[in-house]
Amino acid sequence: MQNDHLDLQSPDLVSQNIEKLAQLFPNCVTESAEGKAIDFDLLRQELSHQVVEGNKERYRLEWPGKREAIVTANLPTTKTLRPVREDSVDFDNTENLYIEGDNLEVLKLLQESYLGKIKMIYIDPPYNTGKDFVYKDNFSKDAQAELIDSGQKDEYNQRLVVNPETAGRYHSDWLSMMYPRLKLARNLLKEDGVIFISIDDNEVHNLRKVSDEVFGEGNFVSNIIWHKRYAASNDAKGIPSMHDHIVVYQKTNSFERNLLPRSAKQDDLYKYDSNDGKGRWRSDNLTVKTVSEAYLYEITNPRTGKSYSPTQGRCWLTNQNTMNRWIEEGRVFFGQKGDGAPQLKRYLKEVQQGVVPTSYWSYDEVGHTDSSRKELKRLFISSAPFDNPKPTGLIKRILQISMKNDGVVLDFFGGSSTSADAILQLNSEDKGTRKFILVQIPESTDEKSEAYKAGYKNICEIGKERIRRAAHKIKEELQAKQQQKQGKLDFEEDTKVDISKLDFGFRVYRLDSSNMQDVYYRPQDYKQENLELFADNVKPDRTPDDLLAQVMLDWGLPLSLKIEQATINGKRLFKVAQNSLYACFDEGIDEAFAKAIAAEHPLRIVFRDSGFSNDTAKTNVKQLLKQLSPGTEMKVI
Repeated sequence: MQNDHLDLQSPDLVSQNIEKLAQLFPNCVTESAEGKAIDFDLLRQELSHQVVEGNKERYRLEWPGKREAIVTANLPTTKTLRPVREDSVDFDNTENLYIEGDNLEVLKLLQESYLGKIKMIYIDPPYNTGKDFVYKDNFSKDAQAELIDSGQKDEYNQRLVVNPETAGRYHSDWLSMMYPRLKLARNLLKEDGVIFISIDDNEVHNLRKVSDEVFGEGNFVSNIIWHKRYAASNDAKGIPSMHDHIVVYQKTNSFERNLLPRSAKQDDLYKYDSNDGKGRWRSDNLTVKTVSEAYLYEITNPRTGKSYSPTQGRCWLTNQNTMNRWIEEGRVFFGQKGDGAPQLKRYLKEVQQGVVPTSYWSYDEVGHTDSSRKELKRLFISSAPFDNPKPTGLIKRILQISMKNDGVVLDFFGGSSTSADAILQLNSEDKGTRKFILVQIPESTDEKSEAYKAGYKNICEIGKERIRRAAHKIKEELQAKQQQKQGKLDFEEDTKVDISKLDFGFRVYRLDSSNMQDVYYRPQDYKQENLELFADNVKPDRTPDDLLAQVMLDWGLPLSLKIEQATINGKRLFKVAQNSLYACFDEGIDEAFAKAIAAEHPLRIVFRDSGFSNDTAKTNVKQLLKQLSPGTEMKVI
């Protein structure tokens, strides 16, 4: 739609001059806090034949807002995660997590509970194409000021803004978004952990630079090229892009990549079997480029008596003694009729049981954009409620390369939950116990989109529903496959996957303000006469489940630990990971309850401060626990 309004202002001559200089000296255009600017030191150098004295040169990545990004990463948060049982599947037993909320705040909350515990991180962040959103992390404003300035309606959307190519801080804003998230993510990786980051050509150069700074240049592993499209659009301008990048960094050199499984196509090359107990084999060349005079000799076909010599410039694969032994063992093949030139029998069982991954992945190996949309369409029946999901084959390959069949995977740009789907699929194939943590901001869906019309008001609703449907589909397919094979002679019981042992559930948590009243954090802001309003320092709308989640985070316990509930002396008790943590937030905590708890010797126990009738009761319970269960650490919130 054309803008037919007058500008009602004079031309911006400075901006016009900057654009003119950019045509002549594009390297002299930079970004400042106010937008596009000219690097005058560099411009002076471009217009001089001598070295122009100026600021000392050094090799580093700088952008307007970098210092603020560093501060943003280091700022503590008082927010918490609240469990959403009604959206979860098998909440008390599953070890998978789905977290709704701003990933920067969530990463901060996970710092203690998951420090050094994540084996692999995969993220698919905004590519900064000029049309998608970036997070605007403005720590200098309070929430209400930012809400007004951004014109957003709620806390989930207020930090998401479109970053058009015409923006003066186009690259800088993207870097300011990525830097603190990568910095916090690195802390969560195990020493042998690794991160895979999907990106396209718009920011791959800046992603490499900022990742070099966060992870260390020496920890760069690969820049994988993924051929993501079948064909280019006929009306594409210039040279259409057919690929995306996956940039890979390790935390330390302790990371070891795995081999990829051999494909059926590769194994099918071994189509012969001599019934000698050595299994299938294929013929291979017996000669190599000349390496030694000792490898130049004649081989005689024992059946025909004909002799063979290697062609000029080549020699046999080994010395004559070894070759004679190979012939006696039947490892040399003289053709189907026994009268041909010698070849080597290459046995399948002797080849490397895996394939070394390379930095180019074709779409027929891992899928493409069209196949990923079809995957979603099959799950959601009518249409795919997400525009550009990644194919599960792509994530499965990343999983196969980066980890064994256990460990924790983090994806803090969860999107349509492709990572969770891929993990569930792979676990069902190899009996794996991989666990996932997905984080996604509840970004609203476009009212014109198919997803919105289908009832999905935000991306999180799509992601959670995909995990439910994917789990149901995998279970159905496993059951059908096992029923079909049951009773057949070739059915091996040890290859059967026990469906009951697979974790198809996930716990949903939602980012929210602290469970504690504001006076808990800023008592200096309140006068003595107001404090009686906060006799209970917990907000009135918070549940015991909410308090348990915050206690687990504060105590550095993973949110995936098994949670059991019991009733002791009429009070609701949470048991986390057996006796690792006990928590009771009921009122009327007394010595009788303390004695019952002490008999089970928990490592930690936490109560609500208002759960005691007075300070004397709290002191008595503490002393009793110390006497009866000296190994128990007691805390009060």
